[in-house]
Amino acid sequence: MEWSHVLQSTFLWYALSAGLLVALVSGPLGCFAVWRRMAYFGDTLAHSALLGVTLGFVLHIQPTLAVVASSCLLAVLLVYFQRRQNLSVDTLLGILSHSMLALGIVTVSLLDINVDLLSLLLGDLLAVTTQDLVLMAIATLVIALLLVFLWPKLLAFTLHEELAAVEGVRVERVRLALMLMLALLIAIAMKVVGVLLITALLIIPAATARRISTTPEQMAGFAALIGCISVTVGLAASVLWDSPAGPSIVLAAGCLFLIGQLFHRETTA
Repeated sequence: MEWSHVLQSTFLWYALSAGLLVALVSGPLGCFAVWRRMAYFGDTLAHSALLGVTLGFVLHIQPTLAVVASSCLLAVLLVYFQRRQNLSVDTLLGILSHSMLALGIVTVSLLDINVDLLSLLLGDLLAVTTQDLVLMAIATLVIALLLVFLWPKLLAFTLHEELAAVEGVRVERVRLALMLMLALLIAIAMKVVGVLLITALLIIPAATARRISTTPEQMAGFAALIGCISVTVGLAASVLWDSPAGPSIVLAAGCLFLIGQLFHRETTA
């Protein structure tokens, strides 16, 4: 393989840039998903993304924007339903997750929309366009600024909700902000690893970083770094062996997680 030709390919640099943008914010957000045991919540939002794409085609709007809108709407609905005690959170998430995924697939089939389901489910990183990259950059910047601004409140909310409320933290607003950030991340990450693998990219780097960190800030930084390494290694493997980019990135993250298990430092993160 002529690597000089590969490295000169614009699509490759677009793919790498998009993957790194997502990894930079998925790491810190993944930490909160790990701390608050929100993996199932990530799955629910990810599965709703397919329905968002379908609505985008039906309404003739940019699919990524449609996914952002549908994911944010679902996040707001989840915050509302969590206040009700009729169902447990896990049950509610399980119902919404699979219902949204099924509704998206059925809608694509019934409306005969020309959509590549495989690329939506597993990602299509090598097909990132300039418009996709711009949207990802804007979303990444918004998430990063919100994380910096809300970091102390998010930590207080994560450690002890009742105590945070007593100290003046508006818990419901912080919860909604966290869910909206996750919704926005999932909307842009769909292009990188697909609907079925988004939660893996969110959780695995954070879980790996937890083993080698002593503070929440260290864990967030290491998670972002591990995510970036996973994207770089996974994309290189995809080009070298002609494997799907999204699954290759997740597999790289999984290998780093296994390596991280060799470290047995007691953590406080």
